Amino acid sequence: MGSTVGEYLDRLGGGRRTDLPETTSGSMRLDAHHDGWTEHWYLTIADQHVQVTRSSDDAELVVRADREVFDRLASGQTHLAEALLRNELTVQGNMRLLMLLRRIFPGPAGARHPRELGQAALAGRDGRR
Repeated sequence: MGSTVGEYLDRLGGGRRTDLPETTSGSMRLDAHHDGWTEHWYLTIADQHVQVTRSSDDAELVVRADREVFDRLASGQTHLAEALLRNELTVQGNMRLLMLLRRIFPGPAGARHPRELGQAALAGRDGRR
């Protein structure tokens, strides 16, 4: 298995994330339940940077799930939308930030952006003419 959510979030801080929109900013809290207690991670997003701290402060978006669900998100085994549709997590607050959170967690190994696939298909079609 890949990294746990704690390991992933500890490595997350640092440089600019060009995959995040420049104009989007906000705060989110991830509440991971495990063995009768809850771990909290507080993410602050601004200017394509993500700052991660351990805090249970109020946030614009709160996402709650079992730690195992967050571990699968952090390792790319589960996509955020899948977990949401399966009712494996609950969300409260600014849904715009939820769409940002799916960019923060990695996708499945070997996944490609749909635009890349379309460009490759067009390039292949042009090469056959």
